[in-house]
Amino acid sequence: MHYIFVINGRQDFAYIEEEIRKQLENVDIHYTVYLTTGVGDGTRYTRIYCDLHRQEEVCFVACGGMGICNEVASGIVGETNKSMALIPYGFTNDIIKSLPERDYKSLEKILNGTVTKLDILRINDNYALNVCNFGFDSIVAIEANYLTEIGKSKPYERGIARAFIGGRFNRIRVVADGVPLNRRLLLSCSLANGQYVGGQFRCAPKANLSDGYMDICLLKAMSTFSFFRLMKDYQKGNHLSPKYGRNVTYTKAKHVDIHSKNLTYLVLDGEMLPGKDFSVDLIPQAIRFVIPSE
Repeated sequence: MHYIFVINGRQDFAYIEEEIRKQLENVDIHYTVYLTTGVGDGTRYTRIYCDLHRQEEVCFVACGGMGICNEVASGIVGETNKSMALIPYGFTNDIIKSLPERDYKSLEKILNGTVTKLDILRINDNYALNVCNFGFDSIVAIEANYLTEIGKSKPYERGIARAFIGGRFNRIRVVADGVPLNRRLLLSCSLANGQYVGGQFRCAPKANLSDGYMDICLLKAMSTFSFFRLMKDYQKGNHLSPKYGRNVTYTKAKHVDIHSKNLTYLVLDGEMLPGKDFSVDLIPQAIRFVIPSE
């Protein structure tokens, strides 16, 4: 087995490489360390490596947050002798909250782990391993990404405050397996493979990473009072209560079409995808993922 450690190459993430190399001093494996050069480079590198080494058994270890995890996953979709693991850093790492509880920062336990197969979302020609969300969440993510880059604390919470002003009413239509889910403005919508988004919000409490379906949680546009009443329960995953029935639509599907009157952004595991029309499919059992040993 050849292990390739894919690490965000930004200078402010140099500590990740240092910590990984310290762990590598204590193991005897065949490995390569690759530092990405920008957004999307992890996917480009992983795909090219897979194309050039078709017969080699490789485990790509994504070292970072959901962005680098998503890039590696996007590069190995459908590969039969390539797998991936995650050593989490950064602010969220939401995917781990939907996986068995393990020590994901222990290289030794990853090397002794077991491979499971996970589903993945394909959005046009892009992928999301955890959650694709849009509407209010897009405004939150744009602001949170900016605050993260400049080193501000609690970026997601601050992003919510910004989005509350200009992102609560969105002319976006969502059709799941041919059935329209909304006929008026929406607040936000999550197409979920995993359960959590933004580090702490349990947007899709019934989601399963390998059940062959995406979970859809659509929040309709609502009053300020209803918004604040819903948010506490949304954070905990209690928003499927009957008392929110007028404001929340929750279902499962294999295919979703998204149509926006104006240019909008979809958030794919933290990365932004602009457009007006999107086609989303759930690709079952597409990723071989290593769960660390207990």
